[in-house]
Amino acid sequence: MKEFKRITLLCGHYGSGKTNIAVNMALQLKKQCDKVAIADLDIVNPYFRTKDSSEELKDNGIRLIVSEFANSNVDIPALPQDMYAITDNKDMSVIIDVGGDDRGALALGRIANQIIEENDYEMLMVINCYRPLTRDAQSTIEVMREIEYAGHIKFTGIINNSNLGAITTADDVLSSVAYAQEVSQMSNLPIVYTTVSENIYNDLCDKIDDLLPLSLQQRPV
Repeated sequence: MKEFKRITLLCGHYGSGKTNIAVNMALQLKKQCDKVAIADLDIVNPYFRTKDSSEELKDNGIRLIVSEFANSNVDIPALPQDMYAITDNKDMSVIIDVGGDDRGALALGRIANQIIEENDYEMLMVINCYRPLTRDAQSTIEVMREIEYAGHIKFTGIINNSNLGAITTADDVLSSVAYAQEVSQMSNLPIVYTTVSENIYNDLCDKIDDLLPLSLQQRPV
């Protein structure tokens, strides 16, 4: 893993896989830092949430900042009560799972000015060419600009998380590299990581730069 900024924001369209990346990055960050938190700013109660991994996070001493209504039958757009700990507690390193697309990014606007003022952050766009609304670079750039406008923070890099879930092959990941490079060129942003499931990491580690192996977040039964 590369060296983290104090705050790492992960944004992307619904289904891009940012929540799974957020959990994996928080677990890695804990190996480098004493005080680590993962904050879920998604206000629309999606299928996968960081709260699905609450026990694993707790076991690893990672603070979870999430709405009290997460994973409940109450579908209320609600922000975490302790959201401002993200900007107030400067001794805490934070991974932020921002909500999907521009509507989800609206919550980020509440703390954007403080994050920019501190200037110790990365804002990473999670892209996935196998999702319907981000199949090509131009569509992905449009989503990116919408998120920036809603969240009031510019992106600093890209994570290529193109995958087909559990059936993803090494060839699927390799096929996405050209797409990610085109997004990078059009946005003038670097590809910080290309993610891959742990089970095919060895097939690709000598073929793709900055490859990041991920374990799959499990949703409780």
